[in-house]
Amino acid sequence: MALIGSLNSGISALRNFARGLEVIGNNIANVNSVAFKASTTKYTDSFSQFLSKPASSPSDGNGSNSSASQIGMGVEISGIQSKFLQGALSTTGQTTDLAVEGEGFFQVRNVPDNTVYATRAGDFRTDDRSFLVTNDGYRVQGLTGGTASWEATVVNGELSFVKTVVPPTSVGDIRIAYTPTFANGLLTNNTGGAFTDAEIEAAAPKMSSYSIATNGDIKATLTATGDEIVLGRVMLMDFQDPTALTREGSNLFSGFDAAGVIGSVGLTGSSNTAGTNGLGAIRSGTLELSNVDLTEEFANLITTQRSFQAGSRIITVSDDVLEEVVNLKR
Repeated sequence: MALIGSLNSGISALRNFARGLEVIGNNIANVNSVAFKASTTKYTDSFSQFLSKPASSPSDGNGSNSSASQIGMGVEISGIQSKFLQGALSTTGQTTDLAVEGEGFFQVRNVPDNTVYATRAGDFRTDDRSFLVTNDGYRVQGLTGGTASWEATVVNGELSFVKTVVPPTSVGDIRIAYTPTFANGLLTNNTGGAFTDAEIEAAAPKMSSYSIATNGDIKATLTATGDEIVLGRVMLMDFQDPTALTREGSNLFSGFDAAGVIGSVGLTGSSNTAGTNGLGAIRSGTLELSNVDLTEEFANLITTQRSFQAGSRIITVSDDVLEEVVNLKR
């Protein structure tokens, strides 16, 4: 029985330390992945078989309890846990590159199936329809609908515009675009015929550039007047236990129920604004790097490799002993 047990222990070591090597290899392979979170393997002993009855106290209350004689059956993986430590921040200068400094995740939506994911990777871009999206085309979620309408009037013979601001209030796909026209209802001609609609559209303030503030507000700078209007707001979500999230690839996470969403999956301006309620700040023109520590990973690689070798040595020695037993009949 002991020989069989030692073989099982050696096999369990090979099987589980091989998984540990896979985890380390994946960490090292993603050392340059944006906002990648390293994982660590947790080991525990397997169940132990009894060679004698379990420890018990004498029924008469005299004497000492007896000791249980047990032999373990090897090692098991108790869990593979993600480490959600802050990665280093790197400046890119690209406005749509966003990093979370502190707690929180961006929320993105896959439009075809309406599935929502969380991510720490903020290497976003604007697509052909001006939506803020991931590299796979998933749309970033937040407050939308911010705009400004203009009433064209005549002051001292000159064309003038009176602004009415509409703040972002609805939650959905963030779109970074602003072009006031009569067709979209953002321009009104009250010049009494002094200026045509075409002349007003040509002179109306338009978006020349935009910036993203630390609270996620997307601010468009307008031509002519230099005014700023808030088009939307990138918002964050957070979890009670991020380690329970499920990796979906492409730096995406699901499994919100298991992780325990703080608040609700549905974003709100009062609960999910960056810099409030324990959420971190959003840094525009910056990316969070992988939190893989190569020094630690290579040290773990050596330790796990030696553990694997020790497990294989257990099998070799057990085989030698079994060979001696077989040879006893000679």
